[in-house]
Amino acid sequence: MELISGVWESLKAVRDRAPLVHNITNYVVMNNTANALLAVGASPAMVHAREEVADFTAIAQALVVNIGTLSPEWVEGMKLAVATARRVGVPWVLDPVGAGATRYRTTTAGELARQGPAVIRGNASEVLAVAGAAGFTRGVDSTRSSEESLEVARELATSLGTVVAITGRTDYITDGSRVLAVDNGHALMARVTGMGCTASALVAAFLAVEPDAVLAATHALVVLGLAGELAAERSQGPGSLQLHLLDVLYTLDEATVRARARVR
Repeated sequence: MELISGVWESLKAVRDRAPLVHNITNYVVMNNTANALLAVGASPAMVHAREEVADFTAIAQALVVNIGTLSPEWVEGMKLAVATARRVGVPWVLDPVGAGATRYRTTTAGELARQGPAVIRGNASEVLAVAGAAGFTRGVDSTRSSEESLEVARELATSLGTVVAITGRTDYITDGSRVLAVDNGHALMARVTGMGCTASALVAAFLAVEPDAVLAATHALVVLGLAGELAAERSQGPGSLQLHLLDVLYTLDEATVRARARVR
């Protein structure tokens, strides 16, 4: 019950404080993640130019670094933003999209992972790739289950001093010692592009109001999973799911959170 109470308190804090979340993210999901952040109560900004990322990070309350669409210029901007976040104490989230698919992508994810993210949020294959584990990814879709990568995630979290959040049918969040599991969500969410990227953006928003990164990531994933469940009940397919998801994020109330959140 305490965990579920924390979910609502964090969501309420995001709505009350409207934290500015700086997103260096991919072309595919910018609109999706910006709208999700707005719906949940945060203030999104998509700032990528290396000439201004450091200045913008310094005024944000959280940073997302998402490697979905890479280029040397973007990687340089990511590193500048991360350096600023570390210097001024802005919590940041690494989303290692597709890590394991190519050498460049995997190397970039590994370099960023060693720069002190508060949370690394990925699917099972991505987490395994970041950790240097054996295996491969099929594009950006996970070929492993979250359960299969949990022990690796615990080791990775311990070695890097970070929190690792593996999303899948069940989401697992760990700092190496604590492990929380979120069972909210719906299979239809996997038919909407960038749902994992949206998860990372929401984790950043919750990090802006909850200093415990394990709890921040858990609360964010409960909210997104619960929103996906409720949206799926109103949807005929992935197109309408996207619309209903935003509406649920905007209208989600305490009674619904307490009745339907499944976290352990």
